[in-house]
Amino acid sequence: MTSRVPYAGQRPRDLGGGVRSVPVPIPGSPLGYTLVYAIDSPGGPLLVDAGWNHPDAWQALSAGLSELGTDVSAVRGVVVTHFHPDHAGLAGRVREESGAWIAMHEEDARLVKLMRGFGERAHRDFQSEMLRRAGAPALTLEDGARPEPPAQPDLELRDGDLIDLPGRTLRAIHTPGHTPGHVCLFLEDAARLFTGDHVLPDITPHIGIYPYDRDDIDPLDDFLTSLDKVAALGRTEALPAHERIFDDTAARAAEIRAHHEDKLVRLAAVLAEPLTIWEAAALMRWNRSWEDLSPMLRGMAAGEAAAHLRALEARGLIRRLPEVDPVRFVAVDS
Repeated sequence: MTSRVPYAGQRPRDLGGGVRSVPVPIPGSPLGYTLVYAIDSPGGPLLVDAGWNHPDAWQALSAGLSELGTDVSAVRGVVVTHFHPDHAGLAGRVREESGAWIAMHEEDARLVKLMRGFGERAHRDFQSEMLRRAGAPALTLEDGARPEPPAQPDLELRDGDLIDLPGRTLRAIHTPGHTPGHVCLFLEDAARLFTGDHVLPDITPHIGIYPYDRDDIDPLDDFLTSLDKVAALGRTEALPAHERIFDDTAARAAEIRAHHEDKLVRLAAVLAEPLTIWEAAALMRWNRSWEDLSPMLRGMAAGEAAAHLRALEARGLIRRLPEVDPVRFVAVDS
């Protein structure tokens, strides 16, 4: 369950301490909106994220900033917490209107560059082969064009970098998991943490592997380690990109870690017999039944199942069968 206020009930807000928020709609998404934050500085406001690239979103961002006493043209820079379109989509347009710089972690900047050179046909072929290797039945991929890749950033961030924000101390904290280059931003002079999608108050971010059968990365372990990293900051106010602001980042990080550890235990328990990634995903617990998930949501569920399988494999609790297509996993004592 979530206590998220619907977009219709949201308004731009002055949060005090030189920080303001603007809800920016995500058309057609159950998430409803992205909370874009503006941090005041003598050289103009800095935005944390920018929202989805859509006319309604642009209108909401522009009008929201104006209602709060500033203007898109005054924006100094945009720090994108990660490359997903509901966060990075409007960053390029903000840059066009204001001359602002765009900053993003170097890992996500690398992915943006790859995406911008990846055509629609190549993307569909990639998806089809990935689903086949996961053991998915013959599926028709959902129609609809991919979102346009976000703008290439001007600045690439690394863990611990200070953001160019005169009069404030805003530090990038690399928190991979949801994406390889996700960052949280710690406003050290106010003990406020802009958490992006890393720590949300009521839901958990998607942690997946793409392609599903990669064995050279472990994004769930990266994510759990990143939760510990932000928890070590102590009791900070969390300003997430979705839902609502809340008081204790560390406490919520601990809850999310426990959620995934429980999910790993449950998944390991069903692997007495070899399962494909798709079969494992169908047996896992989601926010609705497997039968009720759309093809797109089943694909995302398979990505998350793959991440949990990979974490169990890395912990030595399960193994993948050699030279099997589609790939299958089984408990090590089976």
